[in-house]
Amino acid sequence: MSPVVFAVIGVVVLLVLLGLVVVTRYKVAGPSEAFIVTGRRGKQATDPETGRVFTDNSGQKVVVGGGVFVVPFVQQKFTLDLSSRHIPIAVRGAVTLRGVKANLEGVAIVKVGGTEDSIRAAAQRFLMQQDGIVGFTQEVLSGALRAIVGRMSVEDIIRDRAAFASQVAEEAEASLSGQGLVLDAFQIQDITTEGSYLEDLGRPEAARAKQEADIAEAVARRAAEQARLKAEEEIAIAQRTFALKQAEIKAETDEAAARAAAAGPLAEAARQQEVLSEQEKVAERQAALTDRELDTKVRKPADAARYQAEQEAEARRIALVKEAEATAERARLTGEGEKAQRAALADAVRLEGEAEAAAIGAKGAAEAGAMQKKADAFAQYGDAAVLQMLVEVLPQVVAKASEPLSAIDKMTVISTDGASQLSRTVADNVAQGLELLGSTTGVDLAELLKGITGRVGGAQPATPAPAGANGKVEITG
Repeated sequence: MSPVVFAVIGVVVLLVLLGLVVVTRYKVAGPSEAFIVTGRRGKQATDPETGRVFTDNSGQKVVVGGGVFVVPFVQQKFTLDLSSRHIPIAVRGAVTLRGVKANLEGVAIVKVGGTEDSIRAAAQRFLMQQDGIVGFTQEVLSGALRAIVGRMSVEDIIRDRAAFASQVAEEAEASLSGQGLVLDAFQIQDITTEGSYLEDLGRPEAARAKQEADIAEAVARRAAEQARLKAEEEIAIAQRTFALKQAEIKAETDEAAARAAAAGPLAEAARQQEVLSEQEKVAERQAALTDRELDTKVRKPADAARYQAEQEAEARRIALVKEAEATAERARLTGEGEKAQRAALADAVRLEGEAEAAAIGAKGAAEAGAMQKKADAFAQYGDAAVLQMLVEVLPQVVAKASEPLSAIDKMTVISTDGASQLSRTVADNVAQGLELLGSTTGVDLAELLKGITGRVGGAQPATPAPAGANGKVEITG
């Protein structure tokens, strides 16, 4: 074989080997992964704050969604997963702003950032332990949750979960971005509290919601009931209209049937009416004939007899009038005589009354003069005259005081004093009478009588009958 052939074969083999090397060392990154190609030296850089000189990460080539040729023996390729990670977050006993312990459960969507710096930072921390992204994210978000819960109340968290999640994301963003991670989403799935705080918190709203539901239900029932009643009313109106129409048609039908049924009786009644009319004419003619017979046989003879009786009565009346006039004339003449007699009698009575009145006046004048003289004498003699009158009257007073005893036919006195009790009784009556007279007239009779007791004589008192051993006395009038 000629050297040319060997040369050609060698070139072909070399080209094949080169092709195989190129094919095996050229890498294309998928849509959810990033290649980090190392092997070059980074550039020198100075930290502006500290002035420290360091080598940056520019020597690490990052390929996202593209291809790269990895030089054998010089460069090395590493793959970093860029897909999102679904990370559950649970926090227990987080204390809220008002001291209520809350339990929160949520979910976070985390991925490695799409920039070269984020990929380099994540590769430095998680390239060989990419599962550690989940634990790191849980720790960061749990701390952020507790920090945000401590600044909010349970009501605020429940009322606006989106704002709460946004604050948690902002709180954790610095920590995650420093590790090359990006928080795509964070949602609170459940919030619970120790005890019945949430249940108590929701009772007013639940009661209000129930009240609104009851009201809405009542309004709906009322609307349904009104609609039902309206429909029933329309049905009733339609039924009434139908019934009225039926009644109208039936009335017309019955009327026509009645007219047809009454045609025969009406004709018979008309015929009977004609018969009755003819009979009435016959009766009228018969009544006229009877009236003429009564006029001839009864009325005219009765009128003649009545006229005769009237004439006879008139004659008797005239005779009685004449007789009464004569009697009245006689009475008139007799009355004039009686009138004169009564006038004379009246004059006599008047004269007698005048005489009697004059006598009474004279007697009164005489008594008045006597009384005037007595008054003058009393005024002249004073107490002596009064005393004289009392002396004259006292026997009469004593007699009147004892007069009731004189009318007793028989009296039995039961007393230890015997019959002397009677005289003492009479004396007591007289004394009581004098006291009554003194109280009414103002004259003390006892004082007046002291000076004349020796001059006044009286009858000897009756000797009382001897009393018995028991003081019982029998008196017979």
